Amino acid sequence: MAKNLFHTSIEGAQHGAKSLDEFLAFARAAGADGAEPSNYHLQTADGGLMKPAEIRALFDKHELKMDGFSCHCPFWAHTTAWTGSKTIRPFLPEHVWQMSPEKIEAWLEDYIFAFMDLCAELNIRIIPMFWGVSCGFELATGYPFGFFQGPGYDLEAEAKERFVSKTAPLRARANELGLYLCHEIHPNSAAMCVDDFVGLVDACDGDKVLGVTADPSHCWEGEDMFQRFRAVADRVYAAAVKNFVVLEGRPLRKMQGDWKTRAMQFTDLSTGDMNLMRFVELLIEIGYGERYCDIMGVDSAPLVTEAESAYRDLDATSRNAIQYTRDHLVFPVATESFEDGMGS
Repeated sequence: MAKNLFHTSIEGAQHGAKSLDEFLAFARAAGADGAEPSNYHLQTADGGLMKPAEIRALFDKHELKMDGFSCHCPFWAHTTAWTGSKTIRPFLPEHVWQMSPEKIEAWLEDYIFAFMDLCAELNIRIIPMFWGVSCGFELATGYPFGFFQGPGYDLEAEAKERFVSKTAPLRARANELGLYLCHEIHPNSAAMCVDDFVGLVDACDGDKVLGVTADPSHCWEGEDMFQRFRAVADRVYAAAVKNFVVLEGRPLRKMQGDWKTRAMQFTDLSTGDMNLMRFVELLIEIGYGERYCDIMGVDSAPLVTEAESAYRDLDATSRNAIQYTRDHLVFPVATESFEDGMGS
């Protein structure tokens, strides 16, 4: 008998202004079956993390599946801190801002260790995240001027060595706890395209904890979702459902912080450039659903919606995404060919 392989869920990172209780209440009222709070929803007033029993009680209260906890910002800041960039400050307590890059990195390592321990206690084994600019901002431009190799230096080789060394403690703890760290491949991260990610895996001797979050909304510059996620099919342990549009006549790499003037903009799910039904079919093809269910010991995998729009209200965007996913992307998966019954 056909059954739904997926269920509706929501990412919490954009809803950081809500408490965990408020976020889960919103998710439930909007029609989600599960939720994926960010690490910030799990923090206490003193900067620590909530107890596992407290978290579980809130999920039970709102009758939601515990689909995982995302930790994008601390991981990104951890592997970006060495650059001295101010762009990590929004993700750190103010008292950490003036520390040296080495001390910031150590502070974040301790934070991430505590987060991993909490995930393991709650049997959350898949962590959506992304690695920071371990390659340096020169390589992160994706355009070699100044040149990536020159007299006495090779930025690409140095970048791989730096990624291996800086992530080694985090990967070791993840291996110890049986966790998968699922990078979102996109610009201004350690891997901007699938070749970059495969290069990092090779540099880390195929470390099994290096996973991928399949997010089609980051496939907007020369690499489509089929090329990207088929190439790392067996490492896709998480999925984010988002859509985007590229506005004609605007440069993709314009130095502009205002989303309304950027060429690439995230949109509501129904009106972007991506065909999200094809994305869900791709997830089935590469085995994401079964892989997630096997690792987490559950009977359906989350399609985690995200609320990102330059124009639409945050809650309205999230509500629309959950309901669109419920109505259009969650469906009974075929167990036999439609041809099998023909002529019977």
